[in-house]
Amino acid sequence: MTSTTDQQPATDTGDVLPGGAVADDFTLTWTGLEPDDEGLREALTSTGNGYFCTRGAAEWEDTDAPKHYAGTYAHGAYNRETTILGGRPVLNEDLVNLPNWLVLKLRIEGEEAIRLDNVEVLDYRHSYDIRTAMVTREFRFRDRAGRETTLRSRRFVSMAHSHQAAMEWTVTAENWSGRIGVVSAIDGRVDNTMVARYRDLEGRHLDPVTPRTFGPEIIALKVRTRQSNLYVSEAARTRVYRGRGRGWEKVEPVRTLHQMNDYVQQVLDLDLTEGETVRVEKIVSFFTSHDNAITETLTAAGRHVERYPDFAGCLAEHVDAWDEYWDVCDLEVPGVPRVQLLLRFHMAHVLQVCSRHTARHDAGVPARGLNGEAYRGHVFWDELYVYPFLNYRLPEITRGLLMYRYRRLAEARAAAAEAGYRGAMFPWQSGSDGTEETQVVHLNPLSGQWDPDHSHNQRHVNAAIFYNVWQYYQATDDLEFLRDYGAELMLEIARFWASIAHRNPNTGRYEIHGVMGPDEFHERYPGSEDGGLRNNAYTNVMVAWICATAPKVLALLPKSRRRALRSRLGITDDEITRWSEMCTSMTVPTHHDDDGHPVITQFEGYEALGELDWEGYRARHRNIQRMDRILKAEGDDPDRYKLAKQADAVMLFFLFGDDELREIFSRLGYDAIADDDDLARRTIAYYDRRTSHGSTLSLVAHAAVLAGIDPESSWERFLVAVESDIGDVQGGTTKEGIHMGVMSGTLDLLQRAYLGAGARDGVLTFSPRVTLRLDGLALSLVFQGTTLRVSVAGGALTVAVQSEGFSHPVRIGLGDEVRELGAGQEWTVDLDGDGRIHPRATASVGAATTATPASTATSATSATTATGGHDHEGNGA
Repeated sequence: MTSTTDQQPATDTGDVLPGGAVADDFTLTWTGLEPDDEGLREALTSTGNGYFCTRGAAEWEDTDAPKHYAGTYAHGAYNRETTILGGRPVLNEDLVNLPNWLVLKLRIEGEEAIRLDNVEVLDYRHSYDIRTAMVTREFRFRDRAGRETTLRSRRFVSMAHSHQAAMEWTVTAENWSGRIGVVSAIDGRVDNTMVARYRDLEGRHLDPVTPRTFGPEIIALKVRTRQSNLYVSEAARTRVYRGRGRGWEKVEPVRTLHQMNDYVQQVLDLDLTEGETVRVEKIVSFFTSHDNAITETLTAAGRHVERYPDFAGCLAEHVDAWDEYWDVCDLEVPGVPRVQLLLRFHMAHVLQVCSRHTARHDAGVPARGLNGEAYRGHVFWDELYVYPFLNYRLPEITRGLLMYRYRRLAEARAAAAEAGYRGAMFPWQSGSDGTEETQVVHLNPLSGQWDPDHSHNQRHVNAAIFYNVWQYYQATDDLEFLRDYGAELMLEIARFWASIAHRNPNTGRYEIHGVMGPDEFHERYPGSEDGGLRNNAYTNVMVAWICATAPKVLALLPKSRRRALRSRLGITDDEITRWSEMCTSMTVPTHHDDDGHPVITQFEGYEALGELDWEGYRARHRNIQRMDRILKAEGDDPDRYKLAKQADAVMLFFLFGDDELREIFSRLGYDAIADDDDLARRTIAYYDRRTSHGSTLSLVAHAAVLAGIDPESSWERFLVAVESDIGDVQGGTTKEGIHMGVMSGTLDLLQRAYLGAGARDGVLTFSPRVTLRLDGLALSLVFQGTTLRVSVAGGALTVAVQSEGFSHPVRIGLGDEVRELGAGQEWTVDLDGDGRIHPRATASVGAATTATPASTATSATSATTATGGHDHEGNGA
């Protein structure tokens, strides 16, 4: 297997992480200033609550991309603007950078505000508390007058109250006495300018509405997005306290107000004596016109911030809310503490973007979270890799996020009809209303040229949505959701695939043309002007599975609902017959590898493409992950070669278990590959040699499928994936926003690849692999409403049903048996030398005794961990 990076992860906390961070329990700390790394640190230390999120920028610094960028983003806060490029209008939709509530600056004796570049920095520490998603800075400096001052800053976005954020300063005058001024402001003079390759596009999205005060302590600002007419209001309450004995005493500084239409500030002046410490609290409320139960955003912001408690009170509620999430989601990997810490870091970021607050809003899953402006905040298919973590811990969040797709079903139907298809055709890039946001050209930063972008042809996003709904149902048994929303989504997607496919009269098999697979390096055939490929294997197999599953969905519905839904959608018997035909006669292309053995062909014609000189390119380029850009910059074309950005055909082996794939291929009449026990190994090895892993999630995908084939290689890729964002292995992309897919994907690797957990037909089964490296692993899962504790210790795997959080007995599959476990019962099986279930599994005391023969047990799906890389995000026109 090919190696993807030379980076060697350390083995314990306390070691220096990539970028200079030091890990200690639940804390990451950077010491000293590294201006070139500030953007990365800001993204990694973002603070959010699933409703809005703010980057970890220093509040006393002015926004000056790429050095400092104080971005704040909220789910659903999109705006479209038009840019004239090359003489033609280009429409572009962005997740809007909202007013900067962070602004808090220090002036001493009326001089200019302190910044990192106008003082001598004596000591500087930037920390991130993973457990509470709180960012802390300790900044000790000497100004030009020789005054030495220590400033300590803490801030968080409240997980307890979706509209709340809080910041605290402590300022100590070490060797001087004098007058200080604290500037507390809300700045609406912000644009979307973070990502360099988008700066030719119009980035101004806000128009000012009004500033306002609510009494002497509270300033507020209201703005409106220019096209989408979304109102956003922020209010800030600023107070000052002096240290008195063992406590703090509130003081009233001299306040001076300055306001413009798009900016409002207070200056709080007071005297400070040598050695004295003052504390400044800035409590903020944030509202948009998407919110419920408000009369108007500015009034709501002012009312709420006036009622909020002090910083300590806000923090206590925030910590309590996070404690509840950790009780549900935490995992223990004591044997590899560095991995444990980084997985917890990933968990914190996933929950900051997708929390219970998110479920109450009309929110999708932006590929880069709410931490930056890469991909312009659009929703791709990355939810495919986020939901597995949520399904088995916080399924109510998945349910809410799936509603994002359901609410855009009408737009997907319209898109399909406009293209001449039936059913629903969801866009590759989705934003506010579900129309296609993918651009037609994108900027190659290596060549400076605008290249055509055909990535809207990645229709496999439809298959991902279908798969997501089905996996949610398998994990939760939420028939109500399936009845009211999910079935309609799934059936309309099945109708789309039935209408885009056609039967080849020569073979009698169904084919799909004009699409792109997940690979993304291949947009069309060499020399062709038309975008799209024929018979992408991943797409076709997914469609065959969809067509076999859609009738099952109908059968699960109550008779009245089934009849009503078929009538309303106009689903005929002929359509259902067509699904039956397609699930037995879709085309799956194959060819032979270098040794003459069959492998699955990525798409029709792939085998005829040229081989790339991988070693030559590795010798000439430090990083070849983006081979498409390298080739195009040299005047070549990636469509000419056997290469891939990320897993494509390989994805089949981690979306589906071996037994399920065997069923699909057998039903399609491909008995030779259905019965080929070595097909997965050969296919994965074939494409691994030809994949640049230009997406970090490609490492996750390959780590998952290699877990049962090459555990050493799997573990190596897992370690690199775990460190990919904190180490910014793609050389600058993480500062533009964390990668939601890789963060959630690494969590899912433990769950579904290494523990082998997956649900199918009412059974949660475990097929552990690589567990010898994970002695002491323990985590909680929720299956169909019942809480389980799963652990690996001393060469044994234990599944225990918790009495707390018990809903009903659940069926668990271990080894060759399926047992029903009730509250307080557990089941332990021995693991063999390869970390798999020993053939002679033993039940512990207290385990249920009702056994089901292996022949009636169904295998779980294997790990679903793939890539949402898509740097075909349409960077321009």
